[in-house]
Amino acid sequence: MDNTNEELDILRDKVRGVTTEIMRVVQQRIELARKIGEVKSRLGIDIKDEKVEHEIRMRVMLLAQEIGMSTEFALQLLNILLVESEHVQAQKSSQKVVEKQTHLGIFSKAKQLEATGKKIIHMEVGEPDYSPPTRVGAALAESFRMKLYHYTDTQGIAKLRDAIAAKEGGGICKDHVVVTPGGRFAVFSAITSLLRTGQELIVIEPAWPAYKECADFVGARTKILRTTLEDKWIPDTKQLEGMINSSTKMIVLNYPNNPTGKVLDHKTMENIVLIAKDHGLYLLSDEVYADYVFAEFSSIRKYDYAKSIVVGSFSKRYAMTGFRVGYGIANKDIVSKMARVQAVAITSVAEPMQQAALAALEVDPSENIKLMKKRLDFICRKLKKMSLRCVEPEGAMYAYPELPKGEDIPIVEKLLEKGVALAPGSGFGDSYKRFVRISACQPEKMLEKGLDVMASVIREQM
Repeated sequence: MDNTNEELDILRDKVRGVTTEIMRVVQQRIELARKIGEVKSRLGIDIKDEKVEHEIRMRVMLLAQEIGMSTEFALQLLNILLVESEHVQAQKSSQKVVEKQTHLGIFSKAKQLEATGKKIIHMEVGEPDYSPPTRVGAALAESFRMKLYHYTDTQGIAKLRDAIAAKEGGGICKDHVVVTPGGRFAVFSAITSLLRTGQELIVIEPAWPAYKECADFVGARTKILRTTLEDKWIPDTKQLEGMINSSTKMIVLNYPNNPTGKVLDHKTMENIVLIAKDHGLYLLSDEVYADYVFAEFSSIRKYDYAKSIVVGSFSKRYAMTGFRVGYGIANKDIVSKMARVQAVAITSVAEPMQQAALAALEVDPSENIKLMKKRLDFICRKLKKMSLRCVEPEGAMYAYPELPKGEDIPIVEKLLEKGVALAPGSGFGDSYKRFVRISACQPEKMLEKGLDVMASVIREQM
């Protein structure tokens, strides 16, 4: 017994020594990264260098195989080091720039200006100006009368999950549904429950910034597949497959897309599903704009992939943004993991809000969809008169035109001074500083006023 304890103590001492040495070597690497940041700053070189990262990644994979280490674990460690390197390089770099300006940042500034009495035309956020269905209000009052205001099952009340399953169809039942406080929390719970520190997800930009924010929260690394206006925002699936390594765990889709309004064709979607299947990746499909579709659209659920997660929401479909009711649809195991995150964070969605969502499902939202399409057509006609390039939206509630000159932030700030709030294109990806996002969530008369101001500001810049 004493010999065993002595052996254990010796091994533990060795572990302590190796751990100490690892920390010293990691600190040496951090110091080198800091010096590299200083050199890059002087030379005006970008902090991120995909080619160098790829070379390091290949070297680490070969080394892992040589020494008998798990390649997946080795790449996770590498990703942690790369994230820290970027952080320390940014501290030394002149590229630190200002904190990224997003649509929510502009919305906040617009609200502050309104508080001083200034009139603002809100074209920066996707919040419909029309009201939720009247029966939603009635359901809220009824929930109080019937004392339906208690804790519920973390996954949501059975009736609502049954109704969502029936709406989605395809053989799912309530056990495949988790009701969340808005679609955003469904995204958050999926990413945080399925990814770990050092693992990777791929996001197709331009994209809603929340995906990367959720990944950052758990220390996962976001790799970006960029699309272009010239390619009509269609992702290159060959490039997508080339980005995958053993650390990659998830691909995030957002179609109809926010901010471009793009809807992927069947072939492209099918290719992405096949890539995910071949590599055993989770496929998170944010489909909160699935009702606002003006072209042929296929939900990821139609491809019957076991590792897919669909996110939906009542915010856009029924103009219930402040009610904060969304949902996730996945297999029972994934739903259970998402529900555990929700149980820790919030217990459950407020029961009256779930009752309101249940009532909303009885309403046909087609008039809202027609109205949004009419407004987007109006915006596109105005943009054409302004000679701004824009791929016509096939869904969602936004147009994403390219500016003829200059970058987005100065123009967005100038417009805000003149009472018009637009979302900067760079909020949806660093490569899109020549774009702005225009929300169609205002009456045509207000949109016309806002676009006329935009036209005048652009003329001043020319």
